[in-house]
Amino acid sequence: MIVRFTESSIEPKTIYDLFAEDEPGNVGSVLLHYAVVKVQKEGGRKTTGIAFAAKGDVEAELKGIAREMKQRWTLNEVVLLRRQGEVGVGEIISLVAASSPNSQDVFAACQYGIAALKKMTTIAKEEIYF
Repeated sequence: MIVRFTESSIEPKTIYDLFAEDEPGNVGSVLLHYAVVKVQKEGGRKTTGIAFAAKGDVEAELKGIAREMKQRWTLNEVVLLRRQGEVGVGEIISLVAASSPNSQDVFAACQYGIAALKKMTTIAKEEIYF
């Protein structure tokens, strides 16, 4: 299980390589879901990004989500990453990734993880407008 709340960018190839290190021959499905900052419009203004800040123990909450995923589904590995600081339009905000011997479990687990990340209470989110 890997969880991080980081200011660093999230690089797809680096994440996939984490799963390549898993038990060879035991992984039949790897799923990576990236959430990306999109433009929001409000009152004639558009977002240039989003600022994320910790308002609690983010990594503990991420670990709880990852543990729940591993308890409910047959998974080899779970990776949950959330960005902190200012993240611009088009940049990756978060990653929910998992590997499993089968696709049914990995898809169900990642859907759960995506929903859980959206409901996190330890992260403050603020839209940045221009």
